[in-house]
Amino acid sequence: MQNRTELLLQQISKRILILDGAMGTMIQRYSLVEEDFRTPELKNHPKSLKGNNDLLSLSRPDVIKAIHADYMTAGADIIETNTFSGTSIAQEDYGLAHLAYSINFQSAKIAREIADEFSVKNPDKPRFVAGAIGPTNRTASLSPDVNDPGYRAITFDQLATAYAEQVRGLLDGGSDILLVETIFDTLNAKAALYAIQDVFEERGLPLDPREGGIPIMVSGTITDASGRTLSGQTTEAFLISISHVPLLSVGLNCALGAKELRPYLKVLAKKSPFYVSAYPNAGLPNEFGTYDQGADEMANQIKDFLKEGLLNILGGCCGTTPEHIAALAQLSDGYKPRKIEEEIEETLD
Repeated sequence: MQNRTELLLQQISKRILILDGAMGTMIQRYSLVEEDFRTPELKNHPKSLKGNNDLLSLSRPDVIKAIHADYMTAGADIIETNTFSGTSIAQEDYGLAHLAYSINFQSAKIAREIADEFSVKNPDKPRFVAGAIGPTNRTASLSPDVNDPGYRAITFDQLATAYAEQVRGLLDGGSDILLVETIFDTLNAKAALYAIQDVFEERGLPLDPREGGIPIMVSGTITDASGRTLSGQTTEAFLISISHVPLLSVGLNCALGAKELRPYLKVLAKKSPFYVSAYPNAGLPNEFGTYDQGADEMANQIKDFLKEGLLNILGGCCGTTPEHIAALAQLSDGYKPRKIEEEIEETLD
């Protein structure tokens, strides 16, 4: 039987793969209350847990399963685990650092179950699970105290330790891919990549997916019209900073809508030795912090990406729903994926 990494590499060389949309946007539709976030063991937990969406993988797995299924029905090839804030660092705010491994393991297990179910229904369209590794709520490069610019709320080693625990949970639960995403501080991302390499080494896994390793996706965030990440890097500088790892893909997500993301994606498409991904927001947030861009409008803007051959993986971030993903899946069918140099060389041979 062909393993999932080989299958993924085969699929991505032939077509544009569709990533799912926003998890938080979909969770909001369920109007959940405090009790929904509490497992029996957390019944008397002293802190409020409402809003800790990752915890729903333990307390309301039915909700997370339904959201994954909605995205797969819409045409997603890859679903992200419900683990954006799954590190012990992020969970510390809720007094739940001790649940980090369980949250990641169960989240991956839930996504794996749904992906397998859809793969069996349609073997010609295999589905994959991306273990989502968020940026945490702390930054290794910047001080949170304007009066003390040299202060750091976290160290590289602390980040790497927390990320390694998350990676173990995601792999044990059945993730096909590890996705280091929404990177606003490249030093945090480098800690995540270091942790991944560490875990791979302890498990005897090769780092390169072409040698049988678990594929790694990296996705940064351009925070505003300056074209830089929060820690000050341009798109090209960000790419160079993480290119020491044999990645499956590098891309951009969050912060901006598709229209605003396009110039920075063009840089990646031109310079990247890896596949390129994009999952923009549904436009820019309005004055209430919500997203108004509909599925058709978003698809129309992304059409330019596809015409120019910029992408290999396409999805949605904040404000996107299964309706958005269905529109992107339908749109992408008519376009060829971006070629990387190795593929071009193989074709010439």
